[in-house]
Amino acid sequence: MDKAAGKSPSQKRYPKELKDRAVRMVAELRREDPGDTSVIGRVARQLGVGTESLRQWVKQAEVDAGTRGGLSTTEHEELRTLRKENKELRRANDILRAAASFFGAELDRQQKR
Repeated sequence: MDKAAGKSPSQKRYPKELKDRAVRMVAELRREDPGDTSVIGRVARQLGVGTESLRQWVKQAEVDAGTRGGLSTTEHEELRTLRKENKELRRANDILRAAASFFGAELDRQQKR
């Protein structure tokens, strides 16, 4: 696993422009022939991307556009940021509780002398 990127070597990172183009192609082909169920597979092969990757990109684009339920990209990022902040605050609270307990015990020892 590539520790710097946090991904295994087999996982690819596709440029945003390629993702956007692929999603546009799928949307255009679906508008032309709504009954065609093989659009994602064909576009994925044409562009050399994974079928499931493209399926996820299309799904997320639909969520972002409001045509499908779920968390938009913006909401997902906000949730991720808030979870990270919450984790940091919990950790800081744990440290403060431990410090208060330590110093409280130290004060008790000093007063008993």
